[in-house]
Amino acid sequence: PTMQLVVFDLDYTIWQPEMYQIDGPPKLISVDEFQGKQKRKSRAPPRSIPFGATTIHQNKIATDRRGIPITVFDGASHALSEINRMKKDWPLQAAISSRTDEPGWAFQLMKWLVASDGTPLSKCFDENLIEISYMDKSKHFESLNRKTGIPFEQMAFFDNEYWNIQSVSSLGVKCYHTPDGMTKEAWVQALEDFGMM
Repeated sequence: PTMQLVVFDLDYTIWQPEMYQIDGPPKLISVDEFQGKQKRKSRAPPRSIPFGATTIHQNKIATDRRGIPITVFDGASHALSEINRMKKDWPLQAAISSRTDEPGWAFQLMKWLVASDGTPLSKCFDENLIEISYMDKSKHFESLNRKTGIPFEQMAFFDNEYWNIQSVSSLGVKCYHTPDGMTKEAWVQALEDFGMM
């Protein structure tokens, strides 16, 4: 069976830090402000812009209230860009299964942060297929299955929490544990498992 639905957790799978860890809500700040150019008298080098901080606004990044940047993992950015490209030739959709504490902040960040192909995260996912609630993630997948008609065996799921992997894999979904955030290796493994390499 081919992969038809790719499902991602948000916190510490698509981005870091997790919503409960930030002093929120998130905000956009200019790169200059982030690097402290206005008030910098010292000779210290400016703070470098972390990888994965790109937003839809040129020269602006998303941070929390203390100025901690919110960044997309390289592997997530890569996988989402590949899915965007593959969608043109395959019946492939991307979805979210998240138990984040702050859905409002998550939706805001999805509008701002972009994948490596420049697509805002909010446009990488079918808005109908965003499951954010405190329910067990197996319930998210039952809902995704009802909405799409895609069998569990044709779904891939990436999550940093092992207990979510255990819960969802019991349905027959191919699950990939990404404890350090989404990686290119996990994505390649999924493509190989579905014979799409």
